[in-house]
Amino acid sequence: MSDQRSSVGEFLSVSAAFEESGEIGAARDLARRFLTDVQAVHGLPVSVGAMGTVQLVVSEMVTNARKYAPGPSLLTLDVRSGAVEISVWDSSTALPAILPPDPSRIGQHGLEIVMALSRSFTVHREPVGKRITAVIELAENSPL
Repeated sequence: MSDQRSSVGEFLSVSAAFEESGEIGAARDLARRFLTDVQAVHGLPVSVGAMGTVQLVVSEMVTNARKYAPGPSLLTLDVRSGAVEISVWDSSTALPAILPPDPSRIGQHGLEIVMALSRSFTVHREPVGKRITAVIELAENSPL
């Protein structure tokens, strides 16, 4: 895992590359540390619910990238206008299958969870691979 941080005005960002499934916990830890700094160093409010929601969304998105795409994945967290944009790039051109809710299905609920918890959710093809982005409000009280 490599980690890069930047702060420009009210725009705060951190990025890290992940190459192994064992690094999913490191992705969650990066999100927690980043949001802790956003609150402690920059004075932006981050609710307990938002902290948990962001870690869950990061975990689900990085897990999917590691599971379904060859090579490394890149996680970027950007904070602006009271929300965090969670973006995961991977090398696969295959778009994710977003299945309809089915309480009897065992597994494959990750994107369903991410979409339910996010203010917005987008998938973009890139010249190489794809980028999946979810936006979470920082001061919102989530169900977590």
